[in-house]
Amino acid sequence: MIRAWLLASCLGLAATAQADLRLTLATADLQPDELQASQALLDEALAALPPRLLQRLDREVQVVWHDGLPAQAYGRAGGDRLELNRKLLPSLVDGSAASQHTGRTHGTRRRELLATVIHEIAHLYDRARLWSPGQFLLQAQCHQRAGSLGVVGLPDACRGQEQRRFTLSDDPRLLDLAGWPQRVGRRGARELTNAQVARSPDRYELSNPREFVAVNLEYFLLDPSYACRRPSLQRHFSAHFGWTPASAAACAAGYPFLNAGRDFGRTPLLTLDPARVYEVDYLFAEANDAWVSRWGHSMLRLVICAPGRTPGPDCRLDLEQHLVLSFRAFVDDVQLSSWDGLTGAYPSRLFILPLGQVIDEYTKVELRSLASVPLKLRREEIRQLVERSAELHWSYDGDYYFLSNNCAVETLKLLRGGTARDELRALDSIMPNGLLEVLIHRGLADSSVLDDPREALRLGYRFDSYRDRYQAMFVVLKERLGLPQDSVEQWLELDAAKRRPWIKRADLRAAAALLLVEQAALRKQLLLAQDELKNRYLGGRGHDARLDKADGALQEILASSGYLSRPAELLDGDGYGLPQASEWRRLERESEQRQLRLNELSEELDREVRVLLGDERREELEAIEANLTQIGEHLRGLHKAGGGLELP
Repeated sequence: MIRAWLLASCLGLAATAQADLRLTLATADLQPDELQASQALLDEALAALPPRLLQRLDREVQVVWHDGLPAQAYGRAGGDRLELNRKLLPSLVDGSAASQHTGRTHGTRRRELLATVIHEIAHLYDRARLWSPGQFLLQAQCHQRAGSLGVVGLPDACRGQEQRRFTLSDDPRLLDLAGWPQRVGRRGARELTNAQVARSPDRYELSNPREFVAVNLEYFLLDPSYACRRPSLQRHFSAHFGWTPASAAACAAGYPFLNAGRDFGRTPLLTLDPARVYEVDYLFAEANDAWVSRWGHSMLRLVICAPGRTPGPDCRLDLEQHLVLSFRAFVDDVQLSSWDGLTGAYPSRLFILPLGQVIDEYTKVELRSLASVPLKLRREEIRQLVERSAELHWSYDGDYYFLSNNCAVETLKLLRGGTARDELRALDSIMPNGLLEVLIHRGLADSSVLDDPREALRLGYRFDSYRDRYQAMFVVLKERLGLPQDSVEQWLELDAAKRRPWIKRADLRAAAALLLVEQAALRKQLLLAQDELKNRYLGGRGHDARLDKADGALQEILASSGYLSRPAELLDGDGYGLPQASEWRRLERESEQRQLRLNELSEELDREVRVLLGDERREELEAIEANLTQIGEHLRGLHKAGGGLELP
């Protein structure tokens, strides 16, 4: 009996396989001109829809001009009925809807009506069970097995058939791209809110995945530039439907981004062509004693070839071209609170930084080593990862949590969304060092490049902390001057004034070592000064005019530099997704103006910043600078007296 029923069902499916969606207009109360204008609208909507959607949504949907919709609503759908707001019908009939600009993203009232029809049909499509005949047969077989064996005896293919809906809006890949990625450490659970809030065509898309699908299908079908503004989603929808709109625009090869480097004297607006990216490394900053850094820091390094160079191993020598993708907490009040980091008070943003700056930041200032471990990615995966990074750079503004949405979590989500590698879905690590270990263990990262430490340093797979260099210089000082301290840390703990008497005793070799170690002392004091500013920034400091000037410069720098990690601010809500050629001139103008102002403020702050420091810190900085001046004079004197300088 069941076989006969299945056969009949299959024949029924085959008989209707060629049937398409039909939009039937309710004509009872429509005048001829209203009927003609309405039918033209529906015909245009049907012509825009993908053939696969029309075939799978095999039903008749009645379209009604309805008087009871809210004034601001264009339409709604439910069951097999689509209602449009009758108040909009007169302008559709007389043609004025085609020229009435609404302030909405589709422009005119007629385009909004057309988008509404597509939006509501998208909802009907998404609610339907999109089973193929094979899936239909499996469902029937699972019903039969469940009736005789119970759920325990079901084959693996049947498990979840009763609960799982095969829809577009709960597709795992779409959810990753849409902004509801898999939560790290939560066994497949999804993020509850969408943080891709910048450069949205319609913020209604952020309310839930169903509305996201409906809104984005409007733009996928009606906006030729969608292919360039949201390329990852364009590719996903095209693959889902096996079809691409004929109107889809051809896109430029590169993606726009802002370089958040500290050099305010050069333009931050650049274009990155993924074809120039040879490899992507997992860049890991090793831990130090600071609470927020005890597990290291996760980043991605883009190994970018110099212009004109064919992608290959030699691109690793083009260090000045390499960029770092780093998720960081954006702190616009310079106070980094551990409690705020636990509660998500800081925005999490994707910073794009020059590799040289990152190396200096960690190895020279924070005295932390860097390991750069190549990821085993195919060319297409590299291209898609660069593309996805650009999309997040322009759209993402999340919340940073030290323990649940930190740099490791954000990096893993970027790798999942950018590469779609199945192996990454099962990875769960909320610690930067743990994520690196898992990537290596799963064969996704090549740690063999670190096996030979000297070769790793030579080829740029490792960047050592300057701590070892400073210690080597200290050993020279201890041997030649007989210093009583046992380590460079103990030497640097002395006040600068207590280190000064040793300068006159130094020979050429010791003086050169003193110079390098005293430079380390300066970097250490500058780092401590930065922390002091963080801790004192919001405290009351009187009304000294010079202090207020420096304080104002610091505040303006922090407020103005936020656009480097949230570049959507430059376009002030115009457009959506990746900026296009029509927006490029404005981007250039706005970024150049802001960068010029930041450069002026930076120079002003360099002159005035020390008035923001406490007397003790300021005096120590001045004492170190005096030491450096004295060491330089001593070296010049020794050089004149004794010939060439022998470096330690």
